[in-house]
Amino acid sequence: MSFAPSTALRPDSFVPVSVPVEDRVHAARGEFAAVLDMRHAGPRPIRLRYEWVGPADAPVVVLAGGISANRHVAANAQFGEKGWAEGLVGPGRTLDPQRLRVLAFDFIGADGALDVPIDTADQADALAILLDHLGIAQLQAFVGYSYGALVAQQFGLRHRRRVQRLVVVSGAHRAHPYAAAWRALQRRAVALGQLQCSDENGLALARQFAMLSYRTPEEFSERFDAAPEVINGRVRVAAEDYLDAAAAQYVARTPVTAWLRLSESIDLHRIEPAQLLLPTVVVAVEGDRLVPLADLVSLVEGLGPRGSLRVLRSPYGHDAFLKETDRIDAILANAIRIPGETA
Repeated sequence: MSFAPSTALRPDSFVPVSVPVEDRVHAARGEFAAVLDMRHAGPRPIRLRYEWVGPADAPVVVLAGGISANRHVAANAQFGEKGWAEGLVGPGRTLDPQRLRVLAFDFIGADGALDVPIDTADQADALAILLDHLGIAQLQAFVGYSYGALVAQQFGLRHRRRVQRLVVVSGAHRAHPYAAAWRALQRRAVALGQLQCSDENGLALARQFAMLSYRTPEEFSERFDAAPEVINGRVRVAAEDYLDAAAAQYVARTPVTAWLRLSESIDLHRIEPAQLLLPTVVVAVEGDRLVPLADLVSLVEGLGPRGSLRVLRSPYGHDAFLKETDRIDAILANAIRIPGETA
């Protein structure tokens, strides 16, 4: 799913961002070794990498994105590079690091070092290990987008007493068969590249296929409605420059093994909504071809009185949460209540 960098931050990806004086709150970054008993692979050594920003004594909210997201959510005084959730974390936002502590972590497998099947349950258990390491007994909320929404569901199931509420955006209780088939073809594109000793070309093609599934025909009609050109005897359509640029950026920062295993992890995900006994706000996007509205309605129905549904209309499809930041923030404002504050 389309988000910002998936692996540990690299010097060549540094993009400085001006951090306002009022946003100069403390942030910290760290990593440590652990052993995780994985659902499909047994005990495995892992490294957990995390970053938090905000007062150390404030309520804690975990924020998790898609398989390409990482521990760095937004620029701050300590780490000035642009984060994947730049528009959602900052002064005046619901996720304001002056009033709460925002914690994020690199998904296990995101560095490409773990070449085994990875379940969303494994990610949830890894987060529990991280919370133990940091001495955090309970979360005010877990806010998850796309793959992060799947991990939030598993965390709520497996570690219910450690979180008060969930906000899950564009992530259902199971993979839709159409979306799973789409990802399977992307993985075949990578396999074809590997057969040709060109992992990068395979991953680039997979990423281009993915970009089509993240967005909508309406957006492409508005942005790329230009006549095709004949270049060197070949027809080139208007969207190809965009797709080529997206693929090049992604390949430069993403290990092939990481992408393959996390793509599989989406398809492995499956929970029973009735077993999720936490207040949960579910956010759906009309036109999302990967996580259809009907699947999120089914999730909310399974949650019963604990679940509520918000629906966005957006031309950005599955990527709406990255684009519709004001609307997402308004939903978070209603979903997350900080102790001692009035509505």
